[in-house]
Amino acid sequence: MPKDLSALSGATPRGMAGQTGFQSGDLRPMEDLVSDEVSPLAEKDFCRALSQERKRSERSRKPFLLMLARKNAPGLHNGASHLAPRVPAVLAKAIRETDTLGWFKWESTIGVIFSELGVAVEARAATKAIETKINAALEFAFGTNIRETLEVDFYLFPEERHVDGYKLPIAPELYPDVFELDEHKKTSLLIKRFMDVVGSAGALILLAPIVFLLSLIIKATSKGPVFFRQERLGQFEVPFTFLKFRSMRVATDPEIHREYVQQFIAGRAEPHVLETSLRKVYKITDDPRITWIGRFMRRTSLDEIPQFWNVLMGQMSLVGPRPPIRYELDVYDVWHRRRLLEVKPGITGLWQIHGRSRTTFDDMVRLDLRYAKMWSPLIDLKILLHTPRAVLSGDGAY
Repeated sequence: MPKDLSALSGATPRGMAGQTGFQSGDLRPMEDLVSDEVSPLAEKDFCRALSQERKRSERSRKPFLLMLARKNAPGLHNGASHLAPRVPAVLAKAIRETDTLGWFKWESTIGVIFSELGVAVEARAATKAIETKINAALEFAFGTNIRETLEVDFYLFPEERHVDGYKLPIAPELYPDVFELDEHKKTSLLIKRFMDVVGSAGALILLAPIVFLLSLIIKATSKGPVFFRQERLGQFEVPFTFLKFRSMRVATDPEIHREYVQQFIAGRAEPHVLETSLRKVYKITDDPRITWIGRFMRRTSLDEIPQFWNVLMGQMSLVGPRPPIRYELDVYDVWHRRRLLEVKPGITGLWQIHGRSRTTFDDMVRLDLRYAKMWSPLIDLKILLHTPRAVLSGDGAY
């Protein structure tokens, strides 16, 4: 994502100057700016506030802007990488009372959260207005050469996903709670990875006879490769090649699945009622593209055995959200995207042991976010122990 969002600017809406905190005529003399005491939030508190504002924005659909000012060369302060104490004071005078000032990195990067900027078009215009006013305040206090010693970047959330046809990367600065892990989380992730390697390697060895048998049946009953390869999106939306046993005939039109999935995510898909149990499932139950062995593998989840290789390679985990196809992500709501940020995708998870296709998409995402919030190696172990029962019962599978 571009750090400088000036390219997204537009005409400033009426009243925007008052919303962004100050006008050039409101600037006080430098002595007044420096003399006022300012108490920015501590680093931990500011990052917590940023995380809360991001989640609030996901729900309210009201964008916010994160500004970060960091020292990029000696000059403002004798202490190498430290900002001058005057920088927070100047910024404090240039923002609204409802905005949040705090340390993104203690004494080296100061940040401001400009909340509730309005709808997307207004937010882009507000971004330009805020950028202009912040730069004017800094230049007024420190001189026009401030850019030589101070780097100021702006990050709009929700992020722009595509510019001129190019997919933009996720800005880590908007997700300090995800990208910067404490020692406890690092230890838990090491244990989780150990479980993934041991579990996936063991599963591939133990299930080798079944893999061999299914490969023969698939090859003998329909034309095409044994394995189905598809691009999926992993954590932080990083693409990888997803493996399954092929359960469909080759050269089938994916439009059937694309249309149904997009309707399902939007909450407009009608559930199918199973004649055998009268239960409702959100799944294409009469898909003509599926072979008879494919239908059996899907009912028993045997088609997912090759994904243990994805786990062994580190692209997936044993436990986590299911990895989406790119066209699914295109119709995600803002809050849906968080399921791809906080944990690595997995073979099984809370969704698989709580009804699978019997749940709506929003409920599935809520289960994924609940898992991301509470996960631990012990929780993973409990989910893994419950998975065989869910698989054998076939509850929600189709």
